[in-house]
Amino acid sequence: MTAAADEKAGPSKPREPHEASAAKPESYSLDAQVGYLLRLASQRHAAIFQDHMIAGLTPTQFALLVRLGEVGEASQNRIGRLAAMDVATAKGVVDRLAAKGLVTFAPDREDGRRRVIALSAEGRALLDRAVTCAKAITEATLEPLNQNERTMLLSLLRRLG
Repeated sequence: MTAAADEKAGPSKPREPHEASAAKPESYSLDAQVGYLLRLASQRHAAIFQDHMIAGLTPTQFALLVRLGEVGEASQNRIGRLAAMDVATAKGVVDRLAAKGLVTFAPDREDGRRRVIALSAEGRALLDRAVTCAKAITEATLEPLNQNERTMLLSLLRRLG
C-alpha cells in the first residue's frame, strides 16, 4: 500500500508490541506499598501482643474489655461499635469472654428485650493486670522509634483510621 492509500484507509490499528520490545508496566515495588507495610507492622505487633498478653486474651477480647471498663455497661451492639468490630465478631468475642467468666449480662433497664454486658469482678481484676501488659506491648512495638516518630506515627494512624 502506498502512503496515499494509507491516509485514505484511515487510522491504522496499533501494532501488537513484540515481546522483546513490549513496554514494561510502570514499576511496582511491594516493599513500597502502604498496605503491605501496614500488614508487616501489624504482624510484628500481633506477635509481641501474643508473647506478652496474659490469660490468653486476644487483641479483640482485650479491646472489648477496655471499652467495657471505660463505659461500664453497654449493649452488645454498642460495645462492638466502640471496639471497632462488626456485629458477628462482637458476638463471638462477647461469647468467649462470657465463657471465661469475664463479663456478665443483665436486662437493659431501658429496653427489656435487650441485654447489657458489663465486666464481672474477675473481668475487672484481669483488665487491670492486662492494661499493664498492654503498656509494655505498646512500648515493645514502638521500640525502634524515637519519641517524635512515635507521636507522628500515632497521629498519622489516627488520620488513616
